[in-house]
Amino acid sequence: MRASVTPKLTPAQRIAWLRLVRSDNVGPVTFRQLVNRFGSVDASLDALPALMRGAGRPFRLTSTTEAEDEIAALDRLGARIVAMGEADYPPHLIHIPAAPPIVTIAGGQNLDWHRTVAIVGARNASAAGAKMTRMLTTDLGEAGYVVVSGLARGIDTAAHRASLTTGTIAVLAGGLDCIYPDENIPLANEILGYGGALVTEMPLGWEPRARDFPRRNRLVSGLSLGTVVVEAAKRSGSLITARLALEQNRDVFAVPGSPLDPRAEGGNALIQQGAKLITSAADIIDSIGSADPQRNMLFETEWQPDIDALPDHPPGADERSRLLTALSTTPTDIEELLALTTITPQAMQILLLELDLAGQIEWSSGQLVALRGG
Repeated sequence: MRASVTPKLTPAQRIAWLRLVRSDNVGPVTFRQLVNRFGSVDASLDALPALMRGAGRPFRLTSTTEAEDEIAALDRLGARIVAMGEADYPPHLIHIPAAPPIVTIAGGQNLDWHRTVAIVGARNASAAGAKMTRMLTTDLGEAGYVVVSGLARGIDTAAHRASLTTGTIAVLAGGLDCIYPDENIPLANEILGYGGALVTEMPLGWEPRARDFPRRNRLVSGLSLGTVVVEAAKRSGSLITARLALEQNRDVFAVPGSPLDPRAEGGNALIQQGAKLITSAADIIDSIGSADPQRNMLFETEWQPDIDALPDHPPGADERSRLLTALSTTPTDIEELLALTTITPQAMQILLLELDLAGQIEWSSGQLVALRGG
C-alpha cells in the first residue's frame, strides 16, 4: 500500500516525528517498525522507555524542547522539516528501501522534483571528465531535468555548477550548517541563490563521518530517476551510489573511458555489468523517457499499524537467546529467523526492536538483518 499523502503535519505532529527520528538508534527502518507496531508516532514515543529497559542499555529520548529548538533554528536558516507523506516530500524518495521518515530541505520550492537525474563521479576528476559532466548537465537542464549530486569535489562540483541556472539539488552527509568540504560552502550558497535545494536527513550540528557518505549516496540515487557515473575508480563512493541505484530499481548510466586511466575503471566495469553506456544527454533522456512509469513502485512504503498483533506477554530470555544465536554478521531474512527459532512473529518484532534500539543489529534492504560488526 502506498503511503498516504497529507497536505501538512500539525506543529505538534512535526515535533513528535522529529523527536522519534532524532532519538538514539531510531533509523528509518526502526521508525517504520515502531509506527507499524504501536499504531502512531506518539504511541511509539510512549513505548520507547519500556522497550529500552528490555534492550538493557542506556537510551536517550529526544525531548520536546530539543525538537522545538531544531525546528526554530532551521526556520531561521530558511530551511524546513518535511515528513514522509507530506505533499512536498521528494516524490521518488518515498519508494526506496529505508526511506527517511523526515528530510531537511533548504530552497527548491520551484524545482521539478519529478524530473531528476543524478550525476556522480571522481573527486580527482580529469579535465575531460569535468568537460563531459558540463556537457551532460547543460543538455539535461535545457531538456527540463534537475541535476542531483553530493556536493563533493570534482565531478559533483562540475555538475552543480553547470546546472545552477536550470536547477540542482545537493545532498549533504552532515547537517545543513556542516557543509563538506568547506571549499564548497560558497557553491552551496550559490545553489540556494539560484533556487536550487540542499537536502539532508542529518540534524543541525552533525559533522559528517566516513560512514555517513554511503547513507548520503542512497539519497542521491533515491531522489533521481537514474544515476550517471562519469568517472570512478574501482572502489569509490560513486560505485556505491550506482549499486544503491540498482537496489532502488533505478537506471544506471556510465560514461566509458580509457582503460589506461584508473578513473575510468569503475565506469567501464559498470558497463561490463550491464549499466547503459552513454555519450550524450540524449542517451539518458531516451532511456528514462521510455521506462515504465510504474517501475519505481517496487518499494512502496507501508504504514499499516499492526496493533491487532500485540503479544500477550513480552518475549522472554529464552527467546532472546535463541534469536541472538541464530543471528550473525551475515544478513538474514526475517522469515528464515522465524522458521529457525520458532519465535512468534509478534515476539520477533519486539526482540528485533529492542536489539535495534540497543545498536546491536543493522538492516539492509529493509528486510535483511545482521549483527552489527565491530
